[in-house]
Formats: sequence, structure tokens, C-alpha cells
Amino acid sequence: MSVGLVVVSHSRKLAEGVGELAEQMAADVHIAAAGGTDDDGIGTSLEKIMAGIAAADSGDGAVLLTDLGSAVMTAESALEFLEPEQQQRVRMADAPLVEGTVAAAVAAQTGRDVADVVAAAESAGASYAPAPGAPGTTGQEADGGPAGPADGGETASGSWTLINPMGLHARPAAVVAQLLADLDAEITINGVDGKSVMMLMTLGLGPGETLNATATGPDAPRAMELLGTQVRNGFGEI
Repeated sequence: MSVGLVVVSHSRKLAEGVGELAEQMAADVHIAAAGGTDDDGIGTSLEKIMAGIAAADSGDGAVLLTDLGSAVMTAESALEFLEPEQQQRVRMADAPLVEGTVAAAVAAQTGRDVADVVAAAESAGASYAPAPGAPGTTGQEADGGPAGPADGGETASGSWTLINPMGLHARPAAVVAQLLADLDAEITINGVDGKSVMMLMTLGLGPGETLNATATGPDAPRAMELLGTQVRNGFGEI
């Protein structure tokens, strides 16, 4: 089981579309669409949201993502109707609908609890850009593979050329974030947090461009090994 998601939108099609996008990166997460009024008009439905919560909460809890103001109000009303025990594990995130849902789905896929899933969704609202002087090839092997770890195996780096047709788009970004999530290491990829799917997506790395990574911590060498394998395999897309 995992934390489920409920996408609350004024539009049925929008809620379903956002859910469909997030499902591409989180196949094991139940994502319920609660969009539109009871007759599928533009608006929100308390009944649809309640049904979405019931479907998404398998026991580990659920997180609600909303679009516009009245959707927030209706979602808050739905939370008030829950039994006290369920209220403890169902939360609403203050996050942009699309970015927040994607980030929440990836966090839920990696087994995070409700609080962490909410935090992941809410962190998606910020815009990130690569830091000046992002990690380059210093300390990396000439063939583009991971460099040898330093300081007793606590530091490692690597550089690889993206070979899959669309580069580091949404699905590979989610693969990377999920792959690295549980490793005991701080990982930076081209100047951004390697464990954040949204930050990775802001890089916009295309095919033929270089992915540079550095890691510090007990699992740093493992991080470079896993990351290098994924990039060389084209994230399973070739």
C-alpha cells in the first residue's frame, strides 16, 4: 500500500488528465480524479471528493491536490465530514495542481508517509534553475563513467551523455528521483537536488547533453552506479 492522491479540479477532464500524467511516474499509487460537478459541469462536487478519498485511502492515508479557490473550500468541507480517525491521515496540500500532483505521486511511489508526500507537493511550487558553475567533469573518468569514490567511499561523481530520444523529460526524471530517494547521500545533478523530480525536470536536458552528478555520503558510490546504469540504458526508452 501507499499514500493515495485525490486530484480536485473544476474540470473533470483536467482532473483526469493530471491524474493520468502522474500515473506515468507512479504506477503503484492510487490517484483518484474528483473533477467537475455531479453532472460533469464546471465546478466542484463534495460527493466526488468524498468518493475520491474513499478510493485513494487504502489505510496509509491520502493527499488532496486542488486547483482554484472554491475547490479548496469544497475539499476542506470534505475533510470535515471524515471520521476523526481518518482525518488524521488525510491531508490537503497547498501546491500547484500539476506540479504538486506529480511530485506527490513520486514521493508516494517511494513509500513516503502522508507528511512527506504533502511536503513534496508543496515544495514543487518553487522554480529552480541550475546553480552557477554547476558540477562539470572535474574528478570524472575520461570515458564518462563514475569517478572513484574519495574520502573512504563517501564522495563520488560521474558524467554521462543522455542517449534516450527525449532526454531527461518527466518519466526519466521520476525514475532518477525514485532511484535515489532512499540512498544515504546528498546528490546533486547539474546543480539541482537529484532526489527532486520537479527540480530535475527544470533542467530541460535533451538528448546528447551531459548529465553531471556528484554525491556525498555513505551511499555516494552506489548512487553513481545506479545513475550511470540508468543513463547508459537510456532509462529503458531505447
